Amino acid sequence: MDPDAHLLIVDDDERIRGLLQKFLMRNGFLVSAARDAAHAERILSGLDFDLIVLDVMMPGEDGVSFCKRLRAERDVPILLLTAKAETSERIAGLEAGADDYLAKPFEPKELLLRINSILRRVPPSEPADATPKVLSLGALRYDVEKGAMWDGDTPVRLTATEAQLMRIFCGSLGEPLSRGKLVEDLGRDGGQAQERAVDVQITRLRRKIEADPKQPRYLQTVRGAGYMLAPD
Repeated sequence: MDPDAHLLIVDDDERIRGLLQKFLMRNGFLVSAARDAAHAERILSGLDFDLIVLDVMMPGEDGVSFCKRLRAERDVPILLLTAKAETSERIAGLEAGADDYLAKPFEPKELLLRINSILRRVPPSEPADATPKVLSLGALRYDVEKGAMWDGDTPVRLTATEAQLMRIFCGSLGEPLSRGKLVEDLGRDGGQAQERAVDVQITRLRRKIEADPKQPRYLQTVRGAGYMLAPD
């Protein structure tokens, strides 16, 4: 965990907001809090954060809508809190740009694990000299060491989870990785819901690196084996 990481909690429930703020501060984080999307936006206009914990069900603009808007402007990691158990609601949050989700009610320790998992950066599993330093993905270039992607001179913004996936794939270029392996390397609990979440993240990543995401050239699906990154 980065002891200097600054988190923003956005939740309309004052009691929950206060409890989370105290718990996370006791665990070494700097924590700010906002009561709704409009309040959060005012705070974000003057401060940068390492991660945002965002409640889905709020008066005014809901968390999924706010998440989608944030993602268009920033690449800060976002963890959604949802009271809804339906997988469709969680998938909607991931498609809006969230890095992960946690259903209420939850144990504070689980929230801490999820936050640390998102903040953790997965290094390439191969030595630096065994992996090309810059990958070509058609018109895109990906700098393996910096974790940065470029389209010509224009940077391509990757979410924290997308950046983690690229690092994981760069450690096994040309080799298929199963959904279960990807879930494990992302530091998440197993299970079908998390594997489905990986599918959503892969779909979002393909939109950024493929000319035709429905017929992927670089981030391929290997039937029965998983996903594989195959650069030029």
